Order: sequence, then C-alpha cells, then structure tokens
Amino acid sequence: MRKVWDKQVIRWAAVVAWMALIFVLSAQSQLPDLTGGRLPEAQSVLGHFTVYLVLAWLWRRVLAGAGVARPGRWAFVLTLLYALTDEFHQAFVPQRLPSILDLVTDAAGAAVALGCRRVVRRRSLQSSPG
Repeated sequence: MRKVWDKQVIRWAAVVAWMALIFVLSAQSQLPDLTGGRLPEAQSVLGHFTVYLVLAWLWRRVLAGAGVARPGRWAFVLTLLYALTDEFHQAFVPQRLPSILDLVTDAAGAAVALGCRRVVRRRSLQSSPG
C-alpha cells in the first residue's frame, strides 16, 4: 500500500511542478527566441502545444492512479481550465496578451496527448493474447 501512495505523491508533485513551470514561463515578458528571429510564432505555438501535451499526460496519470472514472476526460477538462487561467494571468504581464490561438493550441496539445494514449492502449489490448 505504501508504494502506491508514494507513487501517487510523486505523480501529484509532477503535476504541481509542471503547472508551476508554466506559470513561471507565462510570467516572463519575453521568452528567449530559440529560432534566431526566423520563426517566433512557430516557437510560441510549439511551446504551448508541448507544455499542455505534457500537462494533460501528467493529469491523466495522477487521475487514473487515484481511481477517477474517465481520467482522460477529466485530464482534458483540468488542462483546459489551467490553460484558461494561464491566459488570464498573461493579461497582467507586461508585453503579454491573452490569446484564443494559444488556448486552441493548448487544447490541441492536450487532445493529442490523450488521443495518442488511447490509440496505444487500444492497440496493446488488441494485440494481447486472450
């Protein structure tokens, strides 16, 4: 029983740490340009997509481990709620603005993470003997 509890604590810590990272990144007026000035919009889209893909995956793990029914759906909802608070937070950061495009990109990242997990799970169930 202790190992299960320890695993859940680690999963919760990962979710909280990842949300804290997103908050810190969102609090920056400017993020480093990793594209050399050539594709700043692509960097923004890819960044949003990736951090929310990871957040949805982390939420799914913690919720499934807690025995929540339909953890994928709840993970998607919780990820989008956090994305909404992130966009609201950006309204108060100099040189940052809330963006519907960012929110859509966040949702797409979450959907891809959860959709890929479902596909992999279905394939593994179909290929297992029995």
